[in-house]
Amino acid sequence: MSKRLIYITSILALTASASWAEMNFNRIASFETALNNGDDVTKESSAEIIAATADGMTLVYTDGPLGVIGMIDISDPASPIPLGNIPIDGEPASVSVTGNQAFVAVNTSNSYTAPSGYVVAFDLATRVQTGRCDLGGQPDAVAVAQDGTFLSVAIENERDEDAGDGRTGQMPAGMLLMIDIANGALQCGSLRTVDLTGLAAVSPEDPEPEYVDINTLGETVVSLQENNHIVVVARDDSIISHFSAGAVDLEQVDLIEEGALLFNQSQPFRVREPDAVKWIDDMHFATANEGDMDGGSRSWTIFHKDGDVVYESGTSFEHAIIQIGHYPEERSGNKGIEPESIETAIFNGTPIAFVGAERASVVGVYDISDLASPVLTQLLPSGIGPEGFVAIPDRNLLISANEADLGPDGGIRSHVMIFEYGQGTAAYPMLTSEGLSDASGAPIGWGAISGMVADSDGMIYAVNDSFYGQQPTIFKIDPSVKPARIIDAIRVTRDGAPAQKLDLEGITLDGEGGFWLASEGRTDRVIPHALYHVNADGQIEQEIGLPTELMSVEKRFGFEGITKIGDTLWLAVQREWRDDPDNHVKLVAYHTDTKEWGAVHYQKAQPEKGWVGLSEITAFGDYVYVVERDNQIGTAAVTKKIYRIALSEMIPAGLGGDLPVVNKEIVRDLLPDLKQLNGYVQDKVEGLAILPNGQGFVSTDNDGVDDHSGETLFFSIGQM
Repeated sequence: MSKRLIYITSILALTASASWAEMNFNRIASFETALNNGDDVTKESSAEIIAATADGMTLVYTDGPLGVIGMIDISDPASPIPLGNIPIDGEPASVSVTGNQAFVAVNTSNSYTAPSGYVVAFDLATRVQTGRCDLGGQPDAVAVAQDGTFLSVAIENERDEDAGDGRTGQMPAGMLLMIDIANGALQCGSLRTVDLTGLAAVSPEDPEPEYVDINTLGETVVSLQENNHIVVVARDDSIISHFSAGAVDLEQVDLIEEGALLFNQSQPFRVREPDAVKWIDDMHFATANEGDMDGGSRSWTIFHKDGDVVYESGTSFEHAIIQIGHYPEERSGNKGIEPESIETAIFNGTPIAFVGAERASVVGVYDISDLASPVLTQLLPSGIGPEGFVAIPDRNLLISANEADLGPDGGIRSHVMIFEYGQGTAAYPMLTSEGLSDASGAPIGWGAISGMVADSDGMIYAVNDSFYGQQPTIFKIDPSVKPARIIDAIRVTRDGAPAQKLDLEGITLDGEGGFWLASEGRTDRVIPHALYHVNADGQIEQEIGLPTELMSVEKRFGFEGITKIGDTLWLAVQREWRDDPDNHVKLVAYHTDTKEWGAVHYQKAQPEKGWVGLSEITAFGDYVYVVERDNQIGTAAVTKKIYRIALSEMIPAGLGGDLPVVNKEIVRDLLPDLKQLNGYVQDKVEGLAILPNGQGFVSTDNDGVDDHSGETLFFSIGQM
């Protein structure tokens, strides 16, 4: 069989055509799955695989942690309503819907060697079970034929990754099952087994079917992820074709988890190991190449069903994600962005592929009018860990199910997010490094943006924090374009090497072309509380430690911002140190000529939950502006505010004694701003810069995409 490879590099085209320039997907709502939990919203829940009823008014998703099927009313998609859960006996692995009937594949295995499961049908109007068929193995995916006459189930019988060196070759083998449906009812007696052994070059005796989809001809495409193989099966159970998923040579990838974004390595012959697979038309399907046992090409691919590769994204999808600050550096040594899920549909006459990057928490939107040359038109913020998608083109909707529930650790809950296709500009990303590359042509990555400062030419400078401890950087941002654009990355160095033991949280101009940087210390990690004076090239020229009066009372939560007024540097301390009254923090002053230290006290809000602290300080005109925020996220967020203090009150007293308490005036409650993308409220508002014309810009810190959606909000708040 021919294995013709057509490799085409895709780029992010913001205006692919006249219609695409006018039409975009934007998020209109986010639904927290815990809302379906009834009285106990604290229980872990997760939206994994998701489907919609034929009328597109109800969403149905699997929730493995709760052992239920969740339902959402999206009659008004901008205001989703919880419909509660349907209990399942076992772990729901997948769901497919035809009409108003849901078919759920359920895993009931007690061990890897004795897998079991069943498929069950529910009438969604009455929530009554209408049928159930034993499957004799562990199901992983289910798909219903488009004419509703049968369903296909991938019986994975997954391997024990702690046994046999984590390799395939563990029995029993997986298989494909097909079951007829008559008048909406399962016909268990019609169950047929399609033997998939003996096909793949990798462990032919042990296929592990991962995902299934069915075209209009009744042909089922099956991905054998660990076997790096794809099988196409006819309606009569015969195998039409099967072939290796192949491999990709990857260049300019980051393979080391070292606290830096360095896209200077390569991976030759990286096997695809596709997870999700989806038909585009009756002759072509697309795969999301997540990888598992031996590979993961960080890409997605379009195949002809005879095995020919029509399109391969290579590293282009990952590189586009790097540019919007969503690269998961903590996964560099594994599979990068991990494309895992895929959906295809036709919107307004345009065929589109939606590719979900699980670890980057991004949905890539591709115009696939030309299958050999898809065009990446948008990158959407999906929520943490997109696992499943459903497109509802009749209603211009795309739905993303995001499985990560970080509630038990104080983080954000699992969400279902709703995007609408319509006229208007794309709201996301708000910040990009598109067009910026290093000397080798590799993209410049970024993330964990912290403090900011504006220059007289209208540019903004920002620093990243300790998440990128091996790559402290000053980013130069042009805020005059949308999205705002990073146009330079100045590495902070000491003696020509990346500066170590920094946690940069604040930046201000020195008035001579260089910068003053504030580092938040953490003595248990040998990171000093300190000030650093760097030149225009980022070289540290002066390091200033804290005086005894401060170090004797220091705590972990130190400097979170810096600004310069005349010859005095003012630094905001995030939280109380040992000598501060409750709910009071210091604004610390350092005179660059006399070397004298001083401070005033600032009274912050008293939180009902968690803590409140300062995260930025910026001088402009007759005032000093500070960002005061709590550490709460989502619906729990209360305090995300900008206050100002008159310069006349910024008169420091000596350290070690009583400090004057300055008066503050509310300038802006940022909660409405943080909801502008219709996602959940981010907790870390950390940057405030004010241009010479008085226009203020605010940014959030995405924690380097570690247990985070990766979203960075960068937006104007108008005149200060």
